[in-house]
Amino acid sequence: MAGAAAPTLDQLDRLDDAAFRAHVRAWVEASTPPELRFPRRRLHWRENRPWYLALSRQGWLAPAWPREYGGMGLSAARQLIMIEEFERHGCPRVSDMGVLMLGPLLLKHGTEAQKRRFLPRILSGEDIWAQGYSEPDAGSDLASLRLEARDEGDHWVLNGQKTWITFANDASWIFVLARTDRAAKKQEGISFLLLPMDSPGLSVRPILNLDLHDEFCEVFFDDVRVPKDMLVGEVDKGWTYAKALLGFERVAIGSPRLSANGLAALKRLAEAVDKAEDPAFLEAYARFRLELADLKALYESYTAALKRGETLGPDVSILKIVQTELYQRITDCMLEIAGDHAGLLDPMQGAALHPAGQFLQARPTTIFGGSSEILRNVLARSLLDLPA
Repeated sequence: MAGAAAPTLDQLDRLDDAAFRAHVRAWVEASTPPELRFPRRRLHWRENRPWYLALSRQGWLAPAWPREYGGMGLSAARQLIMIEEFERHGCPRVSDMGVLMLGPLLLKHGTEAQKRRFLPRILSGEDIWAQGYSEPDAGSDLASLRLEARDEGDHWVLNGQKTWITFANDASWIFVLARTDRAAKKQEGISFLLLPMDSPGLSVRPILNLDLHDEFCEVFFDDVRVPKDMLVGEVDKGWTYAKALLGFERVAIGSPRLSANGLAALKRLAEAVDKAEDPAFLEAYARFRLELADLKALYESYTAALKRGETLGPDVSILKIVQTELYQRITDCMLEIAGDHAGLLDPMQGAALHPAGQFLQARPTTIFGGSSEILRNVLARSLLDLPA
């Protein structure tokens, strides 16, 4: 299967859902590097690169992008089928900030020159992107950011700091929110800029997490020069674009991927520790399956809206809350049944089962991308018209 000619997108479109699923499953089973299946943590670029490039060669790296820009143009339902098959086989998450976040933003707000320059290099793996949003005093309250971009004629000059930047130590480029008008209100005077990670004056310091993994980083800017053509959209309108990108991010974080992966691991764990027929476990497992089905339906509604070109409202935060809290409950159950394995950082059965690792992985999911508490406040104000 891996050596066969890939069907065209039109040929894939003509398949019914069952045949499409069977095709995806066969290709995934033949093409996923065995050593990368069921990773115990999120992989660095040097580790997930073989799978990224396999997806790129197949033309499957960007299922949601329009075909004219190298994507698959898939419906939300077909994207869910791909997610389910990737999760079933334990495929790793790739370095996807460019695919999931920057790409959709450039498609909507970038210049044609920016699209031609950056989109093909995302698909080829030549450019790996990091997201430069959070700062030491601007996390959930992102509009309080203080990274300054000073206008120096044909360049912006950046000074300040970003923190909790996922895999900045892998990235070749970073997109940042920077303050271009210090006198404006905090949601105004912010611009969206692109710059290479090897820019003079830019430095990166990794942060070890609870799993002793350097997934996050601090990024420092000391008189970093950014050409004016690396501005996305209009000057001082970056907060508008950031809100759109946060919508993409919350759809990405709200993907059933983590919970589906966690639920599959929970079932394998229960079988490994002889809990699979325990009535209490079966009740919890059935409840998780129903919640995952609800999550998939919710996710499909938002991906369908994006496919139609609609702008997502603040209600998309519901998706992120539901997914991350479900994933945490699933990993809580893992520890409850794991017995002696619950406190071990080393995986069980090779890399296929790692209850403690998945529990730790689930902890920050309700914080990054907007904490559950902040998002509930957003929903209360914007949808229920409750006072701040």
